[in-house]
Amino acid sequence: MKNLIEISKIVTKKKVRKIEIFDDHSLRNRNSKFNEFYESLLANKFKNDRDAASALYECSPTDDKYRQLKSRFRKRLLNTLFFLDINLPSTSSYDRAYYSCNKDWTLVKILESNHAKLTSTALAKQILTTSLKFKFADIIVDCARLLRKNSAYEGNEKGFSLYHGYIQQYTKILEADLEAEELFQRVVMIYKNALSLPEDQRSQIDDYSNQLVTLSENFDSPVIFFNMYLVWAYRYELLKDYHAMLEVCNQAEKYIEENPSYYRQDKLATFQLKKMSAYLHMKDYKNGKINAEKSLKSFTTGTDTWFEFMEYYFLLSIQTNNYINAMAIFNEASSHSKYKRLKTFNREKWKIYEVYLNYFLETEPSLNLAALAQKKKPFRASRFLNDPLLYPKDQRIFTVLMVIAQVLFFLDKKNYHSVTERIDRLKSYATRQLKKEEYFRAAQFIKLLQQLSKAGFQKENLSNTEKYYNRLMERPFSYKGKINELEIIPYNELWDHIVEKL
Repeated sequence: MKNLIEISKIVTKKKVRKIEIFDDHSLRNRNSKFNEFYESLLANKFKNDRDAASALYECSPTDDKYRQLKSRFRKRLLNTLFFLDINLPSTSSYDRAYYSCNKDWTLVKILESNHAKLTSTALAKQILTTSLKFKFADIIVDCARLLRKNSAYEGNEKGFSLYHGYIQQYTKILEADLEAEELFQRVVMIYKNALSLPEDQRSQIDDYSNQLVTLSENFDSPVIFFNMYLVWAYRYELLKDYHAMLEVCNQAEKYIEENPSYYRQDKLATFQLKKMSAYLHMKDYKNGKINAEKSLKSFTTGTDTWFEFMEYYFLLSIQTNNYINAMAIFNEASSHSKYKRLKTFNREKWKIYEVYLNYFLETEPSLNLAALAQKKKPFRASRFLNDPLLYPKDQRIFTVLMVIAQVLFFLDKKNYHSVTERIDRLKSYATRQLKKEEYFRAAQFIKLLQQLSKAGFQKENLSNTEKYYNRLMERPFSYKGKINELEIIPYNELWDHIVEKL
């Protein structure tokens, strides 16, 4: 009762008249500008402030009406974060506990600043108990510091000694966690920026990987273990050792299975995606499909992670000539209610996948009419072939991939005049807009297509192709999700397909 009295006094003195949040009740008001703004953002209707201001008030983004709405809208969104529903089935116990502990710790700080010592102490003890179960070293240290201070003022030597012991123990673990995070982040920077892996960076990653192993041997912390497994997975991916990468991911999954308290959906999903990437690069459709069927049960459909996983599964299927399964994957992804809410960039990728899928469905003699009938919507090749295909500069590789798809369709129709036009356009792209190192494989493939045009589309007249083909083989297909790495069919395999079709 004393705690309730303490809190009531604070609330009575400093309460606000109304808490502005987005909840089910407030979102029912369809005439509200807040709700119109909210729904439009979810539907990706606004690219910038100019779009929003024009749609909401028919004014410029500097107008006071829009600026005031945006400011209040932002405040309402931030307020809503304190009332998120963390009890969804897809949320792990670990994530729920970490969110609750952090939210409750914010309450402790508010109570402390308002001199509600009894309530802040009681709540800090509850947070500490939960944090010890999940080994949240950062929160344990914060709680123990507060409780040690309170014990000192109370003259409680036993309590002081207990909380001091937690501080000593978990400060070391927290320092190790921070070191593990730093090592992982250093590897991420290399991973994101590396077009190749020079010897000095390879040596650095080896050193970081071994340091993480040492940390895992000295400290039993989920933060360290997750970072260790991730770094080793990234290391093997950069080295293109996909068998070893699979083994690391399997070890990580085993660790999660053996430590259910530390289960985190996002970490498990990362390892499952890495496994899918390994199967893609190994062309192991059989085991990739087994992994997909198992992993998809743990994903919430329609999330960004689910769409990303489906993308790797699609690429594995189409690259291993399993076109019917690729079609099923495409149908499932594109018909999902959340598909239209994907970022434009991601939707455009799926449109490109659809074009290549339809090319193989229409040109592969092994596919029967029954298989084609499974398509959910007709593909209008004539409309696609007349499309000027103009993408923004940051998506120029999409233009390249789509023009290559036009080349494939026109080659199948033996419309060599149109093929030549498309190859000339690709040549112009390669010369003026594609950075040589960043788009190395695309540039080599375009040079192969130029030789095709020079040979008059006659196989026996082909020459000077070995040089460019060998370059493709020397730097094999490697897709880590970056736009410049995207190949629906690896270029060397696509060239083999074209030559076979001649």
